[in-house]
Amino acid sequence: MVDVSGKDATERRAVAACTVEMKAETLEMLLKGRMTKGDVFQVARVAGIMAAKRTPTLIPLCHP
Repeated sequence: MVDVSGKDATERRAVAACTVEMKAETLEMLLKGRMTKGDVFQVARVAGIMAAKRTPTLIPLCHP
């Protein structure tokens, strides 16, 4: 393992994108907030934050 304690802190940014395919009816329900399981966009935001926080455990040699 490499000692990184002497390195200066740096600010980094990552950007991700995806494509989701669905029926037109599903998209309409989504945009109108009629999904039976709640706010899909808020769940996606929270999932993204949770995934970002786990980066050091998922990507080798990535230090928190």
